[in-house]
This record gives sequence, structure tokens and C-alpha cells, in this order.
Amino acid sequence: MNKQLILKDLTLGFLIGILTTILGCFLFLKFYTKYNFLEGISAVRQEGYLGKLIALSAILNVLIFFLLLKINKEVIARGIVMATIILTIITVLL
Repeated sequence: MNKQLILKDLTLGFLIGILTTILGCFLFLKFYTKYNFLEGISAVRQEGYLGKLIALSAILNVLIFFLLLKINKEVIARGIVMATIILTIITVLL
């Protein structure tokens, strides 16, 4: 495969992983709190649970990862793994 195409697919997978995690945060805050997204992030950060919220939201990445493997998009799935690793490091630091 072409290196440029591989880099494009990795970047796409990384962005999908980050956006899926943001979607997970939004859905959690929408259904389980009374806050909107920005107020909820601020409140969770003040309580010291932001890292836990990110980790919980990253569970959606597992579903997307296996879906991509099922349809033979391994390089994009690697980008999802990269995003999950970066989010894990952020979670540990928070």
C-alpha cells in the first residue's frame, strides 16, 4: 500500500477515535446529568472525574474498532488504537 494512503487512513482512524470519545462524553452528560455539554465538562472537571469520564466514553472506540476489523479496514482500526492510547495517557495524567 502507498505510504500516503496509509497515513491518511491512520489519521482518519485517529480522528474517528477522538470524535467517538467526544460523542460518548456528550451522550453521558446528556442522559445522566442535568448539564449541557460545556457545563457538564466544567462540573466533572471541578469534581475531579474528568479522567473517568474520558475513560468511560472511550468504550465506544472498542465497538468501532471491531466494526472496522469486520469490514477489513485494519489501518483505520490502528488509528482508533492510537487514539485510545493517547486518551489513556491523558486519563492517567488527569
